[in-house]
Amino acid sequence: MVLEGTPDVGSPRTSDLQHPGSKGSCILSSPGEEALPGEEPIKYGELIVLGYNGCLASGDKGRRRSRLALSRRPHANGVKPDVMHHISTPLVSKALSNRGQHSISYTLSRSHSVIVEYTHDSDTDMFQIGRSTENMIDFVVTDTSPGGGATEGPSAQSTISRYACRILCDRRPPYTARIYAAGFDASSNIFLGERAAKWRTPDGLMDGLTTNGVLVMHPAGGFSEDSAPGVWREISVCGNVYTLRDSRSAQQRGKLVENESNILQDGSLIDLCGATLLWRTPAGLLRAPTLKQLEAQRQEANAARPQCPVGLSTLAFPSPARGRTAPDKQQPWVYVRCGHVHGYHGWGCRRERGPQERECPLCRLVGPYVPLWLGQEAGLCLDPGPPSHAFAPCGHVCSEKTARYWAQTPLPHGTHAFHAACPFCGAWLTGEHGCVRLIFQGPLD
Repeated sequence: MVLEGTPDVGSPRTSDLQHPGSKGSCILSSPGEEALPGEEPIKYGELIVLGYNGCLASGDKGRRRSRLALSRRPHANGVKPDVMHHISTPLVSKALSNRGQHSISYTLSRSHSVIVEYTHDSDTDMFQIGRSTENMIDFVVTDTSPGGGATEGPSAQSTISRYACRILCDRRPPYTARIYAAGFDASSNIFLGERAAKWRTPDGLMDGLTTNGVLVMHPAGGFSEDSAPGVWREISVCGNVYTLRDSRSAQQRGKLVENESNILQDGSLIDLCGATLLWRTPAGLLRAPTLKQLEAQRQEANAARPQCPVGLSTLAFPSPARGRTAPDKQQPWVYVRCGHVHGYHGWGCRRERGPQERECPLCRLVGPYVPLWLGQEAGLCLDPGPPSHAFAPCGHVCSEKTARYWAQTPLPHGTHAFHAACPFCGAWLTGEHGCVRLIFQGPLD
């Protein structure tokens, strides 16, 4: 079998090849840059799965967890495009028999396929994300259900790809991270079948989209107190940026967005059609509250001795060490329509309006009555502000700016819907603003 190589595939025409740091063909670590014994490796950033308040319900174990730090590897494992071949489709499996050779196969028809071979890149580290538990996946992600439920085991109904996406990080400053749709399987291959959205670019190269797509949203103004949600885009297999398809799995791609890139920023959201991840940079995490600060805020709130305005009992947020089980006897509860905080009581039910509907005894507004839970995933917070607002209807508590940001951030759901959701449990937000300011009553003495 003779494979026709295309030497100009290495020319700077695709997003993979637009970066000056992509040099080298040997999988060796950069000289003089390894971490010294006892020294922490350089951190590129952290991925946080939305919908988990600090850890998975069953606990973080190995590669299946709610948060993963991406750090520089002892030896580079990145890859970059090298040579393109046009071959007969029936011969694809034979052409891809070398497990040590990374490649992407584009099936154009029953008789014609294009294979792009990748070569080692000593200047980048590659991290792969997906539903598969195979060793080549660095971060195992499963579906998160709205309302805080999660499918933490393999599911036949999962819409997350086994090899959903890959992130390549530059091993040298400023340690830029770029995201690409699809990950390499156990044979070091990516297959885009005949039905997958794929096309030949104007310069003769290939690109494509995965079945359910990888969507990315970069926040305007970074992930800070002045942040605003950006626009959702779709990332291709080669890292190019496109407008969204009409539906999640449509074969017709969106329009190329030439002035945007696949470079991850602090606060970038990555949606895998079943789970949404937040990217935090090391610099951004320095601005986020620490777990010690969150605990200090909890103790300060309890030291103020807030009281139930009707039962006059003292309220207190439980320690996160207890975990989220049944509400504590002193647990604060809130009427999410008005924000009045009470202790638990059984009166005021309005069953004709729904099983969870209660009438606030202070202002007579009728709405959900839920326990308050402090947000414990510090990386989801925009600032270290006091816990003054709660999401509706779940009752997770955080700072005002954090609550307002997530309440106005639409997250992908299904084939073409978007909903704002609580970042701590994934519950869809309701009400006019999606969050409410908490009104505590201080002690009478």
